[in-house]
Amino acid sequence: MFNDNGSFLLALFEFFLFFAWFMCLFWVLGDIFRSSDMGGGAKTFWIIFVIIIPWLGILVYVIARGKGMQERQLEQAKAMQAAQSEYIKSVAGSTTATDQISSAKALLDQGVITQDEFNALKSKALA
Repeated sequence: MFNDNGSFLLALFEFFLFFAWFMCLFWVLGDIFRSSDMGGGAKTFWIIFVIIIPWLGILVYVIARGKGMQERQLEQAKAMQAAQSEYIKSVAGSTTATDQISSAKALLDQGVITQDEFNALKSKALA
């Protein structure tokens, strides 16, 4: 398959270029779909341009819209972090000491727990 070391190195370099283009393609396509300031027609144009003329399309996109790429990525990361934080708060429920003591007091008033158990829960919540 490979006649000498030069053809192997050339094939290795071609594989590297293909892999680099593939990574850049996914990076740029992700940014195109993430962008909310472009309409459907503009997104279609950029996708066709990036796929039909691969290297030139990616370079032109990065030159034309590269400044906002990081900003859009940071906005998405912040939105994901806020959604995750909201989900954790909704699942975890109330865990403040005041809430724990008030729920223990309600259990004490209902007669479910004794005064000693209430004191233990109260000291645990305050610790």
